[in-house]
Formats: sequence, C-alpha cells, structure tokens
Amino acid sequence: MRRLAFLAAPALLGGCATITPEPVAPVVMAPASYATDLPQAGLDQEWWRGFDDPVLDALIERGLAANLDVEAAADRLRAAEALLRAERSDRLPSLDGAGDAGLVLGSDNDVLTSAGLFGLLDLDLNGRLAAEIRAAAADYAEADYLVADRRRLVAAAIASQYLEYRRSGAQLELVDESTDLQEQTLRIVTLRFEAGLSANLDVRRAAADLAQTRARRGLIAIARADAANALAVLIAEPPGSFAPPPSRDETPIPDYGAGPPSGVPADLLRRRTDILAAEARLVGAAAAIGIERADLRPSLTIPGSLVLGNGSLSGLFSDFLLTLGAAIDLPLFDGGRRRAEVDAAQALADARLAEYRNTFLVALAEVENALVAIEAYRLRIAALTEAIEQSETALSQSNALYREGLASLFDVLDAQRQLIASRQSLIDSEAALSSSFVAFHAAVGSEGYGRAGELPEEG
Repeated sequence: MRRLAFLAAPALLGGCATITPEPVAPVVMAPASYATDLPQAGLDQEWWRGFDDPVLDALIERGLAANLDVEAAADRLRAAEALLRAERSDRLPSLDGAGDAGLVLGSDNDVLTSAGLFGLLDLDLNGRLAAEIRAAAADYAEADYLVADRRRLVAAAIASQYLEYRRSGAQLELVDESTDLQEQTLRIVTLRFEAGLSANLDVRRAAADLAQTRARRGLIAIARADAANALAVLIAEPPGSFAPPPSRDETPIPDYGAGPPSGVPADLLRRRTDILAAEARLVGAAAAIGIERADLRPSLTIPGSLVLGNGSLSGLFSDFLLTLGAAIDLPLFDGGRRRAEVDAAQALADARLAEYRNTFLVALAEVENALVAIEAYRLRIAALTEAIEQSETALSQSNALYREGLASLFDVLDAQRQLIASRQSLIDSEAALSSSFVAFHAAVGSEGYGRAGELPEEG
C-alpha cells in the first residue's frame, strides 16, 4: 500500500514578495585640503623604510608576522567567514534523517521500526535571509579591515617604541658625555681650591651638578627597558631578556628621509582601515534593519518528509509516506514588539553613522596634528642646533675666563647647564620629529596593510 499526501499553499501568497532595501554607504563631506601643507611626497606602502634602518625594518616584519593582536584579528576573520558561509547555507534546502526501532514484548515479540527524511526550504518571501547574508558579509568585511587596521597600529607602535629605545640610548650617551665634562670641571675646581684660589663652595656646586647628571641615568634606563619590553610584546617575544640588536646607523636617532604620501583628506575614506571598518559596521547595521523589517512581513517555508515503514520490521521498505507542505507565518498582533525592534535597529544604525563620522573626524585630526608637529619640531631642531653652537662657545669662553680668574664658577656651571639642556632637548626633538612621521603615516593609512577584497565564494 502506498500513500501520498500533498498540502498546497494559498494562491494569495504570490503577491506578498518583497525585498529589504540595500544599505547605502554614507556620504561624508571632507575638506578639500589639509590646513597645513604636506611635506614632500615619498614612500607609501612600507613607509617605515624611509628611516633607512635595517633593524627597524626587521622588527616590523617580525611584528606583522607574529604579533598576537594581529593573530587574534585573523582568527576573528576566519570566524566571520565561517558565519557568512552558515548564513548563505540557509538559502539551500535542509535535510535531516531519523529512525527508531523498538521491541514489543508479548506473544509475537514484534519489532517496530520506522525511518524517514525530513526537509525544509525557506523561500525567503520576506527577504530576511538576504538581509542576514548582507549583515554577515558586512561583519566579514569589518573583520577583514580590522586585520589590516591592527597591522597599521602594530607597525606604528613598533616604530614608536624603537624610536624611544634609540632616544633613550642617545640620552644615556649624553649623560656619559655630560658626566665626563662635569668631572673635568670638578677636578679643575678641586685643584684651584687646594691651591687656595677657589672657595669650598665652588667645589660643592660642581659636585652637586655632577650628582644631578648621574641621577638622570636611572630614569633613562627605565625608559629604555620599557621600550625594549614593549617591543618584545609587539613581536611576541618574552620581555626581560629581549633587546633590539644594535643599529649600524651612526646617527643616534633615525631620521625620516622620505616625506609622507601626497593626498587630500578624502583619501582617508579609502585608506584608513578603521574608517573602512566603521563603514562596514554601518552597512551591517542597515542590514539589521532589513532583518527586523522582514519580521513584519509574511514568511513562507516548504516542509517535507518521507517516512518509510508500517510499524513492523518486515514492512520497513514496503510502505512510505511522502509529505510536502507550505507553511506561512502571518504576523498579526504582537503588542508592537516587532515594530519596536525595527525602531531599535534604526536607532543603532543612527549610532553607527555617528561613530563612522566621528572616526573620520578623529582620523583627520590625527593627520593635522602630525603635520603641525612635523613643522614645529623641524623649526625647534633648527633653533636648538643654533643654541648648542652658542652654548659650546659660551662654555669655552667661560672656562678660559675662569682659569684667568676673570669669571666665577657660577658662569662656568651655568654655561654647562645650558649646553647639556640644549643637547637633551635636541635629542628629544629629533626623536619627536621622527615619531611625528610615524604618527602621520599611521594617521593617513597605507595601501600596504591589506584590504578587504572579494567576499568568499559561495560553496
């Protein structure tokens, strides 16, 4: 005996099909140019090579390959890709199998069996599946951009910490040079005191200045160790025993020889990976509105089943029941819940739009700040260079006058302090200028960090 059952959907469903609106990328009004002129254009993708420092190049290469934040972002990308595949699979029919068997104890000891296949196809009448796929695709794009953004931040962090490591090293060398200079002064003052040509007060003053200079070494060593440990973490190495290899460059602070890439503020919208990620989040929020709107419309699914057996072991394959159906879900009354969920999704999309605009404004401010800093530190370095030349001349003259008894020790010590302070400021300013170039390149983005390309092909 063969039995066949078929359930048909009402004909009125044909006019209920609708599609959720496609999300549209926002329009942001960007200034036509930066407030401060760009320096001469130079490197773009691997901008750090503008420092011409092989040690820095190697550290950034290691960091981009091994950094744990980059690795975690890549893992989140793999998860987003898997979820996108899962959402796409909902458009295909699903099929499950089931079976059971049991023994009825009695005179016949019958074995009861049945087996079946159960399937379901969602026709996506209300567009919910399409909206869910768009939302998952936006999540994937965001995750892809965030991998590139993490690489952007890691490269900048390594360069900044390396510059701090080199700055503190230069400061330690300056402490040694200053210590030698002040020790010579102390020896001269001591000899003059022993000869009765100077007061003991002069010896005390010279010794105090020497002790203050020596006291700076500990603080600089702390900063140097902090930079080394930060570099270790960035390249996924254990801190403590790590130290960057010595640079072959004779210059204590790497100088950035190339200028930033040319461009206008609007370029940030296609270069800054955090802006692109914020745009992807906005697209996902728009898709979420479509998901909630779909719940306001009817949905149509086609369930089906094929059951084999008539309850006995011998009749397992003798009979089957094939069932096809059409199930419609008509939203009628829910106390306003579905409409409230649409309103909530719209509000979240508005929040994403505000975040997107704010991300762009913050990026624009970072570029402007870096440009101002580059110009300011260049002028400061020129002034400090002149100050050092004048202080060196003043110290030489004051030493000569002091030996002749025509100047006081106070004049000598004051000239020494000015020279040491100017040299310290020059080192700090040179490091700050190089760091400003790092900040600029991190702010404008780069074509070399990676981009969210084509979505994974449907399998």
